[in-house]
Amino acid sequence: MSFTLAIVGRPNVGKSTLFNRLVGKRLALVDNQPGVTRDLREGEARLGDLRFTVIDTAGLEDATDDSLQGRMRRLTERAVDMADVCLFLIDARAGVTPVDEMFADILRKRSAHVFVAANKSEGSAADAGVIEAFGLGLGEPIRLSAEHGEGMNDLYSALMPLADQYAERAETEAPETDVSLDEEDDAGIRKPTKSRPLQVAVVGRPNAGKSTLINKILGEDRLLTGPEAGITRDAISLQMDWDGLPVRIFDTAGMRKKAKVQDKVEKLSVSDGLRAVKFAEVVVVLLDAAIPFEQQDLRIADLAEREGRAVVVAVNKWDIENEKQQKLRDLKEAFDRLLPQLRGAPLITVSAKTGRGLDRLRAAVEKAYDVWNRRVTTAQLNRWLTGMLEAHPPPAPGGRRIKLRYMTQAKTRPPGFVVMCSHPDKMAESYSRYLVNGLREDFDMPGTPIRLTMRSQSDKNPYKERKKSTPSRLRKHLSKKASRP
Repeated sequence: MSFTLAIVGRPNVGKSTLFNRLVGKRLALVDNQPGVTRDLREGEARLGDLRFTVIDTAGLEDATDDSLQGRMRRLTERAVDMADVCLFLIDARAGVTPVDEMFADILRKRSAHVFVAANKSEGSAADAGVIEAFGLGLGEPIRLSAEHGEGMNDLYSALMPLADQYAERAETEAPETDVSLDEEDDAGIRKPTKSRPLQVAVVGRPNAGKSTLINKILGEDRLLTGPEAGITRDAISLQMDWDGLPVRIFDTAGMRKKAKVQDKVEKLSVSDGLRAVKFAEVVVVLLDAAIPFEQQDLRIADLAEREGRAVVVAVNKWDIENEKQQKLRDLKEAFDRLLPQLRGAPLITVSAKTGRGLDRLRAAVEKAYDVWNRRVTTAQLNRWLTGMLEAHPPPAPGGRRIKLRYMTQAKTRPPGFVVMCSHPDKMAESYSRYLVNGLREDFDMPGTPIRLTMRSQSDKNPYKERKKSTPSRLRKHLSKKASRP
């Protein structure tokens, strides 16, 4: 990417719509009500032959206190300081407001390159607003319609001269975004690198402390936090170096019970969080120490397991817990009882407020990733399978014994195994669990999802049913011989 562009402006002027238009995907949530975007969201933008990083920001409001709006404004101002170029968006149909004039003065002082764009400018009703935009003193306004894609050529012409200016820096600081998960990579453990970092999603119920935890890991207040539940709405991804481990970490919206989700924006937020789980490699399920393992926590952990992701369970707010030893014993007992499908997964106690336990969390994430990539040779598996069969033979439904012939690992991430056997459809589920639990224990694969498939291998002779036929030349010779007197 050659440079970074921050889109700023009042609420509901179309910043997220323009962001989605530039990245070519519906990454940011869009709705008619103002104030949907609250965090910073980065994406890889494409405009003609230009490639740059675009930042979607919260709407600028005239608030400087510690309220939610005030914290959102400070976060947006931080994005302006981070960006190389600032695109100040106004609503052409509403015209220039006093708040727009105030923020234009602020942006002029804080950013070296500021462009003003009049959005929603399709049709003659927006002409007056476009003319008013000249009075902001930020040069000729770019007439845009983010919804319909109009004015993209004018935006390209404005940004083109800056591309060469930042091209040299882009060669050394090009960020890697949206790294896809290659689930068919069986060649061995892929070590995370700066270009392909380890992807970690932090999920949990609202107000469990997900954003606070990520801010503590980052060492800066990058994500918006506060006592209000449900502040985070978008699934925000941030790339960082976590004590030598390259990581792309996703902060997600809190996931409540489906019956309690009525607001349209919250529904979109939860869907965004579910997508983050699907693109992650390791999922950190964050619990509140005061109310751990509620029904929704169990659903979230089960979702991560069903998606085949490595899971780490972290219990937050441990600093305010009084009976720590007893509480830890109760947590481990409840974990084994309520989440048997994740038996052996790491259970880490942390405090996002003080930072205690973050070193253990990092080690648990790295180990979960290694286990998720684990490869077992076919020879090891078949020796192990022989021992398991001798210790506990499979059941014989209807008096017919099921033969397990051999076993191999078909893939990793998560580990997937195939057992060739007779009558796979009659194999009891309990025996499959017996084999999966044995794999976890004997090959040191705690907590990671394991996929075990029973596949049929026929022992019939493929030539048995073939009709014995006599060659045609031999039949002719025999017929002639029989016709002789």
